[in-house]
Amino acid sequence: MSTAGPSGRIQPIRPGDPSRIGPYRIIGRLGSGGMGIVHAGLTSDGLRVAVKVIHPAQAEDADFRARFRREVDLSRRVQGPCLIPLLAAEPDASPPWLATAYAPGPTLNQHLADHGPLTGGTLYAFAAGTAQALAAIHEAGVVHRDVKPQNIVLTPAGPRVLDFGIAHAADGTSITRTGVMTGTPGWISPEHYRTGTAGPAGDVFAWGALVAYAATGRLPFGAGAPDVVAFRVMSGEPDLDGMPGQLRDIVEKCLAKEPADRMSAASAAEECGALLASQDTQVLGDGTAPEPTRVGELVTAQWDMPPLDDPAWHLPPTRSRRRTVATVLAAAVVVGGIVGGALTLPLDTESTTHDTADAQATPGGSSAPRTGPAPSSTGTGEQPSADPRTVGIPKDPLLGVPDPAYTRADDPAQPRYDEWTRSTAAAGPDEKDVEEAVRKDMTSMLATKDMTFMEPTVTFNRRAQTVMITGGPISTLTDDYKEVFGRAGAMAACTALAHRLEGAPTTWPYGRYYVLWKDFDGHTEPTFLSFGQATDGCLPQTAGQWQGSETGIATATMPSSDKAEIRVADTVVKAVRSAWNTRAAGGRYGLTPFGRDDSVSLGFDPVERAAYVWAGDHTGGLVGRAQKSQFQQLVSKTVCQKMTTEYDRNASWNYTRWSVAVYQGNSGVAEFVGSGICAAD
Repeated sequence: MSTAGPSGRIQPIRPGDPSRIGPYRIIGRLGSGGMGIVHAGLTSDGLRVAVKVIHPAQAEDADFRARFRREVDLSRRVQGPCLIPLLAAEPDASPPWLATAYAPGPTLNQHLADHGPLTGGTLYAFAAGTAQALAAIHEAGVVHRDVKPQNIVLTPAGPRVLDFGIAHAADGTSITRTGVMTGTPGWISPEHYRTGTAGPAGDVFAWGALVAYAATGRLPFGAGAPDVVAFRVMSGEPDLDGMPGQLRDIVEKCLAKEPADRMSAASAAEECGALLASQDTQVLGDGTAPEPTRVGELVTAQWDMPPLDDPAWHLPPTRSRRRTVATVLAAAVVVGGIVGGALTLPLDTESTTHDTADAQATPGGSSAPRTGPAPSSTGTGEQPSADPRTVGIPKDPLLGVPDPAYTRADDPAQPRYDEWTRSTAAAGPDEKDVEEAVRKDMTSMLATKDMTFMEPTVTFNRRAQTVMITGGPISTLTDDYKEVFGRAGAMAACTALAHRLEGAPTTWPYGRYYVLWKDFDGHTEPTFLSFGQATDGCLPQTAGQWQGSETGIATATMPSSDKAEIRVADTVVKAVRSAWNTRAAGGRYGLTPFGRDDSVSLGFDPVERAAYVWAGDHTGGLVGRAQKSQFQQLVSKTVCQKMTTEYDRNASWNYTRWSVAVYQGNSGVAEFVGSGICAAD
């Protein structure tokens, strides 16, 4: 669970999130993981901090709490350049938490995917900075044990090594479960595979692989099944083709199969520091290694990263209770148009009956909902409609119900692992109907990304009034796949429960859902992916409107396996690019033509039924507000025309939302310039 992030953009506060943790004002979320949630916080003087709060299910486990307390102790011992400083912690609090300085920037993985390998002085700065960080860790008597690209953040000031989640003391006094392999395949040393040994030399081996990956963009021992990668690590030679000669020599020594044959992190830092110094003749031109305290200065001097969109964090406006806000929003007027062709979006507030999944906004300002009548009050809460796409999602299914069977609507507590372990298979027709609905909905979403192998298991805990969605066991699944599974599980469960609560509010007891992922059979603490309540609304909104999001566009960028999606995407992209270039050629609007065929892309997010269109602005043609407005208008008109036509001719097409984003220059952060819902003809 990272305490850093790709940029200063944060997710909104969710129901149940604290307003303050220790001395820090909480203003949003940075992310979540198996350990808990990372909140965005501000000090009294405006310093940005990342506050890691442990999941209650983890905190109740005595062994885990001991490991977390150990993590805090170890983090306090480690200080040095290219490390994230620990600011404060309360390991014995309920729940326990720790706070670190916030480090904006992409991970090494993200940067290589967007911009390719590091080169020149930046590569030497990366090698020297990360080696010096490891040297400081080892000098404090600590072994990191999880050195990998996901735990390296490339901030504007240099690389930062983070995450001591499985670190332990070099004297062997670690708090870990015996028999459990720690680390990540491809970044685990040969001796750790053979005997389970995890010492400083193992960190050095992982560092060597890390630098090779940064220099070449290739995994030094390749990809594939964990056992195949392990075999290559133990007996194969790393792929170091293309590395600079002197740096390659250092890396080869660090990737030696025997720990005794490797140099120490301090020696690697010294030699890399000399290489870095030779790149900066103005600072130190004699080629000798700088002192450790000078490494940070040299890293900064040679570090060259693409500009980072890192907006300031602001305190959120004071909010009243949800239903009070709903009443105010229902009376508000939302203006979302740009004169001469923009889309006016329908007001979709918490006070309305349903999440109108297909409420439309027409080009030119009028709005027309593509929804049927409200669902009936039958036991299932489903509406007898010829077209299931017209059924909206109840937003507040218990509104006005005096004595509902689901009694935890105002309980913000997260589900616990013991509630998951005590859940059981569906019993009775009502639970089986919900299980079938969740599985069917998830399969439909996952199929478009060729993820139907990720079959969910649906279980129920009546005492906790919670439905559990569990995926796996698959140990090699990447985080982006898990994120899609978590989003799909949350949406499917929320939708099914909202309908059931509305249809049978006095008899149906389930309103909460919990989504997890198991890496292996017998995994007693699976990865936490999502949780929520069907009484809070299933679609995220801002000021009563659906908006595109970073998680949505991340899902949309994953390749589609659906023929209709591929066809529509190809048609829209070609039409948008042609129309934009035609408009630009006219010279009337001061627009710059798209010079590359890949300047415009389109992908689909099946979870929120949204089409995302994004442009890579490599020439600066979309920097100004007017140009972005022109692009948003053109895209929204084109994508809605194509999607509405497909909706009317294809009964399985359920995409009605759209969002437009721009990536400036080499930035990996999307700037959303418009979102909306397409209109019926």
